[in-house]
Amino acid sequence: MKKTVLITGATSGIGKATATLFAKHEYNLVLCGRRSDRLEELQNTLGLNTGIHTLEFDVRDREAVFSAIKDLPKNFSRIDILINNAGNAHGLDPIYQGNLDDWDAMLDINVKGLLYVSRAILPQMVERKSGHIINIGSTAGKEVYPKGNVYCASKHAVDAINQGMRIDLNAHGIRVGAVNPGLVETEFSEVRFKGDLDKADKVYQGYQPLKPEDIADIIHFVVTRPYHVNIADLVVMPTAQASSTIVKKEL
Repeated sequence: MKKTVLITGATSGIGKATATLFAKHEYNLVLCGRRSDRLEELQNTLGLNTGIHTLEFDVRDREAVFSAIKDLPKNFSRIDILINNAGNAHGLDPIYQGNLDDWDAMLDINVKGLLYVSRAILPQMVERKSGHIINIGSTAGKEVYPKGNVYCASKHAVDAINQGMRIDLNAHGIRVGAVNPGLVETEFSEVRFKGDLDKADKVYQGYQPLKPEDIADIIHFVVTRPYHVNIADLVVMPTAQASSTIVKKEL
């Protein structure tokens, strides 16, 4: 029987790359995102390879999350693998100049959104005593860097939630793990710098960053290990990166 995978933040970056790879391996996919046009495009392209169901909602909207997952069609309702990928960064300010709306967005999406989606799906996994959860964290959840303050706090929370999930779900045979990427060239910096493409492009200049496909490949590796193997916490950075603030660039 095909496994069904639910991916949040599936319309771009790591989420889209993961959906594309998993479609090639013929998993049934429930793809979640906020942009209907991109969801429709994924439906049309990836649907040629496997079963696709799309859900349009914002993970911050608790009612929308629970309603959408509750009303999944029968052939997509059993979620075998949950990939909590939706996340964002807004702004890069010292904490005394932080934008409160940016803070709310990061905490609501990165922390509460992950919790809402997980809470909507976990009971069915517990009931059947099977399932696998992959939480997409960040190296920002392992160390704090200048002006990272609230974003780093949100990703440290993901790290703690990942550990707490693994402890609470251990008795039910559910695997839980995190993949924590460093610098990956996605829309991440464009969002962080609020559409300033020059600033965003400079983040990835002078070295070879990771690509979304690199992380997708790692996620696929994680979920295809034998059942007795659980990759609990994995950090991956480009070779040029040693830490959040040390990157070897060729100028």
